[in-house]
Formats: sequence, C-alpha cells, structure tokens
Amino acid sequence: MKIGVLSDTHAHSIEDIPQKVVDFLSNVDLIVHAGDFTAMEVLDGLKKLGKLKAVQGNMDSIAIRRELPIKEVIEVGGKRIGITHGSGGPWGMEQRVRRMFGQVDVIVYGHSHESKNKVIDGVLFFNPGKASESFGMLVIEQDVKGEIMTSR
Repeated sequence: MKIGVLSDTHAHSIEDIPQKVVDFLSNVDLIVHAGDFTAMEVLDGLKKLGKLKAVQGNMDSIAIRRELPIKEVIEVGGKRIGITHGSGGPWGMEQRVRRMFGQVDVIVYGHSHESKNKVIDGVLFFNPGKASESFGMLVIEQDVKGEIMTSR
C-alpha cells in the first residue's frame, strides 16, 4: 500500500499546492494530511483526489476544526498509524506527539515545517515538512518505509 503524506499546506485552494504534489497524491491508495490546511477549499480539493484521512492544525479555520479531529489512529495494512499536527517548538516534538498515542507503528505529524523520517524506540516518526517544500510517502508491506520528497 502506498500512502501520500503532507502537512502544513497553508494554502487557499488545491491550486496553491505544487503540481508535483497533486500529481503524486492522485496516484496513491490513501492521502494523509497532518493539519494546517488553512482553508476548507484545500480539504475539499484533497477529498476529490482520493481517500483522505486528516487532522486539524493550529492554523485551521473553525469550519475545519469542526470537521476534523485533533488526533486519529488508523489501521492500514496491519499497521497502526497515529496522526496529529503537533504543537510547540521543534525541540521535543517527538516526545510530545509520542505521548498522544498508545501502541502505534508510525506517528505522522507536522507543525515544525521540518521533515523527519526516523525510527525511535521502534516507532517511525514521519513529518513530511511544509507542503510547499516537501511531502512524503509511506509504503506498507511487511514493514513501513518512509520517504521524503521535494515539492518542486
């Protein structure tokens, strides 16, 4: 299974997201967005591209916050994936988001605008970075592998 991952789009519409990202997301099994859409038009546009799982971010509108949870755990291909936006400064981010979830294989988060693809204590911490600069892919087979890609 191939999952496209993005966060911190900070966009007014799907047209504001780099075309390379949109093209990639059009060809995945699942899209995961870790918050900070900033506009409902982005959320609606991503839903038209494919199956979407998403959480709210600190910059999201009230309408988005009504529709999306702060955190979610999904099961995909036998793996548990925790999704949240994150909060605070970049230092200690992994510890803060880790405390939000019980047993998971992956934690997808955003907020810091800094990409991360690192296993810590058996959990893959995956931050795709700011969508205008980078996005990510998770591939679930026997294991979960992450890859960060540039948006331009």
